Amino acid sequence: MQQPVRIAPSILSADFAKLGQEVRAIDEAGGDYIHIDIMDGHFVPNLTLGPAVVAALRPHSSRPFDVHLMIAPVDSYIPAYADAGADIITVHPESGPHLHRTLQLIKSLGKKAGVALNPATPLDVLDHVLDELDLILVMSVNPGFGGQAFIPSALAKIAELRKRIDASGRTIDLEVDGGINTETAPKAIAAGADVLVAGSASFKGGPQAYATNIQGLRGPAVDAGRTGGG
Repeated sequence: MQQPVRIAPSILSADFAKLGQEVRAIDEAGGDYIHIDIMDGHFVPNLTLGPAVVAALRPHSSRPFDVHLMIAPVDSYIPAYADAGADIITVHPESGPHLHRTLQLIKSLGKKAGVALNPATPLDVLDHVLDELDLILVMSVNPGFGGQAFIPSALAKIAELRKRIDASGRTIDLEVDGGINTETAPKAIAAGADVLVAGSASFKGGPQAYATNIQGLRGPAVDAGRTGGG
């Protein structure tokens, strides 16, 4: 069943000169998860944060740290991000040779496990790992940079995943990341998403605007006719 909509502000769009303050501000403004994009300049064409930065941010928020690892090979880095304070660790099927083993590693460290699907990644990669998952992340842009436009074909992928999750009877977050704003949020939710990653849309206007920004993303969720409980 589709869960209540949660907003996961992506700190990729925060002011990096005062990142701790930004995390506190977005937490106080009502962000449900803190989404942290980890990029290695290899798997994706950008570099962001290492585990030491995640550890430094951990005291600034009690919200779940939703850590999206866009690095390859990924397995050797998972323990470091777990130790740094990640609550959810999401990996790409393409970032290692044995996805099931990678998910088992995440779970063995006491963390929730997620799989991220790039725009061209087929859904069948999930066929034999669904029982290991706490989150599925649909990338509605190609990963690597913030501020990109939403790819409309992601909606069909979200809708199909919603059916598969519901048929499984399991509680799995269905998250969407890329180009989320007040126009695309209701479309993603209507298709079945229940966690929205929003970078630019969350952090625009400075801290005084964060609560309004987050509520603006939640508002369309109600307007979209979402009735799922949980």
